[in-house]
Amino acid sequence: MLDAINAPVQSLTGRPLIGDGANGIDGTGQAGGNGGWLWGNGGNGGSGAPGQAGGAGGAAGLIGNGGAGGAGGQGLPFEAGANGGAGGAGGWLFGNGGAGGNGGIGGAGTNLAIGGHGGNGGNAGLIGAGGTGGAGGTGGGEPSAGASGGNGGNGGNGGLLIGNSGDGGAAGNGAGISQNGPASGFGGNGGHAGTTGLIGNGGNGGAGGAGGDVSADFGGVGFGGQGGNGGAGGLLYGNGGAGGNGGAAGSPGSVTAFGGNGGSGGNGGDARGIGWAGAGGSGAAGADAKGDFGTSFGLTGGSGGSGGNGGNALIGNAGAGGSAGAGGNGASAGTAGGSGGDGGKGGNGGSVGLIGNGGNGGNGGNGGNGGAGSLFNGAPGFGGPGGSGGASLLGPPGLAGTNGADG
Repeated sequence: MLDAINAPVQSLTGRPLIGDGANGIDGTGQAGGNGGWLWGNGGNGGSGAPGQAGGAGGAAGLIGNGGAGGAGGQGLPFEAGANGGAGGAGGWLFGNGGAGGNGGIGGAGTNLAIGGHGGNGGNAGLIGAGGTGGAGGTGGGEPSAGASGGNGGNGGNGGLLIGNSGDGGAAGNGAGISQNGPASGFGGNGGHAGTTGLIGNGGNGGAGGAGGDVSADFGGVGFGGQGGNGGAGGLLYGNGGAGGNGGAAGSPGSVTAFGGNGGSGGNGGDARGIGWAGAGGSGAAGADAKGDFGTSFGLTGGSGGSGGNGGNALIGNAGAGGSAGAGGNGASAGTAGGSGGDGGKGGNGGSVGLIGNGGNGGNGGNGGNGGAGSLFNGAPGFGGPGGSGGASLLGPPGLAGTNGADG
C-alpha cells in the first residue's frame, strides 16, 4: 500500500510522500536523502574521503527531523582539512534540525594545513530545535610549524513559533611543534549559537580551541581561539544562551618560548522578551614564557583573554560579564628577565530595558610576574580592568567587576 502511494510521488518529485531519506555512503561525501513530503526524517550525510567535504544532511518534509551532516575528511598532504557537512532542515511544521558534521584534521607538511571547519546545524521550521554546529578539526602542519584549528560550525535556528536554537560547535585545537620553528598553530574560533523565533532559549556559544604546544628547544606557542556568541532568546519568551569560553594558550614545554595569548570569551545572548540573558564567556589565561639563565633577555608572558559581555534583557535579569584571564609570567634570563603579560579585561554586564537586575561586570585578570634576571628583573604585567555593571530602567544596576592585580 505504502509503495503504491510513494511510487508516483517519487517518480515526479524525486522524494517519497512518506518515509525516511537514505543515508549518504561514508567515504564519499554523499548528501543524505530528503525525507518524505508528508512525513519522514532526512538521511545523514556521508563522511568525506581524505580532502573531501562531508555530505549535507537531508531535509525533512512536513514532519520529521533533518539529517546530520557528515564529517569532513582529513586533509591531504600540504592541504587543509575538509569541512563538515551542514545539518538538514527540520520539518516545516514540526521537527528538529540536524547536527553539523565535524571538520577534518589538517594535512601534514605545511602550517597552512588548517583544520576543517565544522558544518552549521540545520534550522527548524515552525516547531522544533535547531541543530548543533559541528566541531572544528585539529590543525595539521609539520614538526617545525603547526597549523591552526578549524572554526566550529554555527548552531541552527530554532522554530519560528517554538523551539530552542542550536549550540555553536567547539573549535579545533592548533597543532603543536616538536622541532625548532616559528610557532605552533592557533586555536580556532567557537561557533555562534543560532537564533530563536517566538518562544525558546538561545543556544550556547562554542568554546574556542586551544593553541598548540611547543616541545622543541625554541618556538612560540599558539594563541587560544575566541569563544562563540550565545544565541538570543525568543521574541516573546526565552533565555539567552551563554557565550563560549576562550581557548587556552598552548603550553611552552621548551627551553626558550614566548608566552601565547589566551582566547577571549564570547558574548552572552540577549533575552528579547521575558527571560534572563546569557552570561559572557570567560577569557583564558596567557601562557608563561620559558627561558634560562644562559640567555641574555627573557621573553614576555602572554596576555590574558578578555571576558565576553553579558547579554541584554527586556523583562528579566541581564547577563553577567565573563571573567578575564590572567597574564602569563615572564621568563627568567641571565641579564634581564622578561616582562609579565597583562591581564585581560572583564566583560561588561548587560543592561535591562524595562524590569530586572542589571548584569554584574566580570573581574579583570591579574598581571603576570616579571622574570628574574641577574641585573634586572622583568617588568610586571598590568592587571586588567573589571567590566562595568549594566544599567536597568526599573531595577538595581549590576556591580562593577574587580580590577585585576598587577604582577
